[in-house]
Amino acid sequence: MRKVAVVGVGQSVFGVRNDVTLQELAWEAVKEALEDAGITQRDVDLSVVGTVGTRGYELMPSVVVNEYCGLTGRGPVRVEAACATGSAALWTAYSAVASGQADIALAIGVEKMNEVDTATSLAVGGRAGNYLWEFHFYGTTFPAYYAFYATAHMAKFGTTEEHMAIVSVKNHKYAARNPKAHFQFEVTLEEVLSSRPIAWPIKLLDSSPISDGAAAAVLASEEVARRLTDTPVWIKAIGYSSDTSNFTRRSDYLGLRATRQAAEMAYKIANITPNDVEVAEVHDCFTIAEIMAYEDLGFVEKGKGGVFIAEGQSELGGKVSVNLSGGLKAKGHPLGATGLAMIYELTKQLREERERGRQAPLKKYIGLAHNVGGTGHYAYVVVLSR
Repeated sequence: MRKVAVVGVGQSVFGVRNDVTLQELAWEAVKEALEDAGITQRDVDLSVVGTVGTRGYELMPSVVVNEYCGLTGRGPVRVEAACATGSAALWTAYSAVASGQADIALAIGVEKMNEVDTATSLAVGGRAGNYLWEFHFYGTTFPAYYAFYATAHMAKFGTTEEHMAIVSVKNHKYAARNPKAHFQFEVTLEEVLSSRPIAWPIKLLDSSPISDGAAAAVLASEEVARRLTDTPVWIKAIGYSSDTSNFTRRSDYLGLRATRQAAEMAYKIANITPNDVEVAEVHDCFTIAEIMAYEDLGFVEKGKGGVFIAEGQSELGGKVSVNLSGGLKAKGHPLGATGLAMIYELTKQLREERERGRQAPLKKYIGLAHNVGGTGHYAYVVVLSR
C-alpha cells in the first residue's frame, strides 16, 4: 500500500443554499480543491461522489455533479453511508490511490437538504436505521434516538443538561469566526437551556441544523504529492466499523460501539494513542454526541465527558482542540459533505492556515476526524499528520 496525502481541499459556504443547484454547489468545493492542489480536471484519475440524496430532486446525483464539474469519464462511483457518506467517499478515493489504481483521486461530498420541509426531512431521517421495526411502528426520529443516549448517560454518569449546553456554546463561538459556517453567531448558556425542547433533554440549540453544502479533497500518491506541494497532509490511517441497524439490539446507550472499534483500528494503524491527537473534528449532530465522542475516542475515561467539556479541555489550547470549525452543531451538517468538511478543516489546521482565534497550537501535528452515520450504524476515524 502506498502512502497517500491530501494535497488540496475545498468547501462551499454551508447554509440554506437556494441560490444554487446541486451541481453548482458541488463545483464551489471542487473548484477550490483543484486550485488548492494546483491541478485541473485532466489530472484527476478518479472522482468519487458521496451524497445521500434522499431529500433532493436528483435521483442519480453523481452523474450531474461529474458532468458539471468537468469530470465525465472519471466518475464511475457514488457512495452512501448516511451521515458518514463524506468519509466513505474519502475512504474509497484513498483506497484507489493506496492500491495503485489511481495517482490522483478526488473525493466530493455534496447535499441539498432544504429541498423538502422540516417535517419531511425528519421523517426521511427516521428511516435511516431500521425502517420497519423503528420508524414505521414507532415514528422514531433522530432527536429521539439521541435522547436515548442523553438520558442513559445522565442516569449512569451524572451528565447534565448544562454539560450539553456548554458544547453548544463552544461550537457556536468558533462557528461565529468561520465564514463558511451555517450559524455564524454565538449563543449563551441560558439561551441553550431555555431553547425549545425537541426530544428531552435534546433542545433546539442542542441540535445541528438542516444544511446544504459541499466539500472536496484531492488525494495523491507520495510521489505525486511531493511534486505538487511542500505541505502534504498525510492520511496515516482510516479506521471504520458499523453496528446493528436495529437500535434495540445495541448493548447499551452510553456510547457508540462503532466509534470505539473504528478508533481502535485507526490508532493501531497510525501507531499512535489518543494522547497524541492535538486537534479533532468530531461528530456532534447533537451535543450529547460530542460528549460521548470524547469518551469513545479515548480523550477521557468513560463517564467523564461532561467534566471534560466543563473544564475546557476541548477548547482551543485544551487537551484536544475539538470542533474549531463550529462542528456539525453550528458549522452545519449537509450529510454527504460533513466527513469531507472535517478533512477540509483539519488540513487547514495542520497547515496552520486558520485565522486568529481558531488555529490550534500544534507540536506533534496530528489531527483526527470522527464521522458517524446514523446513530452509530457507521463510523469512520481518520488520522492525519504533517
